[in-house]
Amino acid sequence: MNSRRRHRRHSRSKSAQITLPDLPRIQPRLSMFSREDCLRIHQASLSILHNTGVEVLCPEAVDLLQKAGAAVTENLVKISPSLVEWALASVPGEFNLYRRGSEEIAIVLDGRSCYFGPGSDTFRYLDPRSGERRNFKLADIADCARLCDALPEINFLMSMGVPRDVPDEHYFKHQYATLLQNSTKPIVIVCDTLADMEAITAMAAAVAGGMDRLSQFPNILLYSEPTTPLQHSPSATEKLLFCARHRIPVTHSPAPMMGGTAPITLAGAATLGNAEVLSSLVIHQLQNAGAPFLYGHGVHHLDMKTMISVYGAPEFQVARVMAAEMARFYSLPVWGYAGHTDSKVVDGQAAADAQFSVMTALLAKTNLNHDVGYLESGLATAPELIVLTSELISMTRRFVAGVRLDDEALALEVIHEVGPGGEFLSHDHTMAHWREFWLPQHFDRQRIEPWQESGSVDINDRLRDQAITLMNKHQVEPLAPSTLNEIEQILKS
Repeated sequence: MNSRRRHRRHSRSKSAQITLPDLPRIQPRLSMFSREDCLRIHQASLSILHNTGVEVLCPEAVDLLQKAGAAVTENLVKISPSLVEWALASVPGEFNLYRRGSEEIAIVLDGRSCYFGPGSDTFRYLDPRSGERRNFKLADIADCARLCDALPEINFLMSMGVPRDVPDEHYFKHQYATLLQNSTKPIVIVCDTLADMEAITAMAAAVAGGMDRLSQFPNILLYSEPTTPLQHSPSATEKLLFCARHRIPVTHSPAPMMGGTAPITLAGAATLGNAEVLSSLVIHQLQNAGAPFLYGHGVHHLDMKTMISVYGAPEFQVARVMAAEMARFYSLPVWGYAGHTDSKVVDGQAAADAQFSVMTALLAKTNLNHDVGYLESGLATAPELIVLTSELISMTRRFVAGVRLDDEALALEVIHEVGPGGEFLSHDHTMAHWREFWLPQHFDRQRIEPWQESGSVDINDRLRDQAITLMNKHQVEPLAPSTLNEIEQILKS
């Protein structure tokens, strides 16, 4: 080794101590539509709304639409293109979600950033402690909430399961109260009736410091749906109007089922879903122009052999890209899906499905991605799959971050210093940058001998151990006793 390289082995320049600025990167991209393609879907959706119309079964919403110039025949409402364009011009292009009881921004829904969280209301729980598949209990939701609160790549919460140890007519309220006490992250809520929505909002307001504070710094977002094809039910529309009045963020995301409640073709189903979203947006903005609204539709399809709605399908991911493209066309943030599988257990199929969906979400930039941890096409939740997906998100974020091509990254000076036959391991440039490599938390990179010596622990065991450890040990700052008392009174009312 020459003297120059010996010297660099035993010295450290100041550059090794410097955190380099976040310079522009060249990133992998995923796109599908031209502006003309988006315009064609948009115009087709406008034709549906103007010529076919939507059935609106909420009198308050019908009245708003009629006063705005829509053509109304009983409950059938035909919406003009100009009214849709007005709503698109009225809705904000971005909004924030906040940490519990705080002005600290947790999620920026600006159409560019990607966030992930679990799904809601599955019937079965894959218990990591016993390995048993069973009904959910409220304590399981608390466990899963602490797990999600602890995982850095899980950015928001949903209920994950239907607790069978509380009365059916009250379980939405109990779900929310449990999430609220076991995480400070934003919560995407699902509920049945306007009364549920009012109770949940009252609890959220108790933590936020009142309804005005909740409207200004929302910690909740409602996930609700119109009824495909082309119907707005009374309860869903009442909740949509409530959110608009109080400026509670909402995604009113239809779920067209290709071959069932929607055309068998992706283009037809996505166009139908887009029309339903736009009609929801018109109702929402007529109630309160400028209220926050998250674009999105959940186009699924039926497996024609089993008649089961599937998640682990390439068509489902194409539909996610289509939704992202249309959201960008409208300059709106978009609702997404990730970390789910049709598999019944956390296995190779589950990992493949989860990775496919996470990669699609991060490349297509769907912004608020739910259903992390779903097994069995959304009928069960597995904490181990939530942990695995958190790892996959972290890994895929590094891939999507791309590369820099500035002078420091090209390293011409370093290559010249090392020269032919040299080595880079001891160079200051390596010392300055090696931490930029992604390092797994749960994937194992050992050779087989040390892996065997350390117990031959496979990925399933590591995921299970991590899930149980975080459930048992992660602590969340408790709510004030007065706030807990207020929540308890709401639950009893």
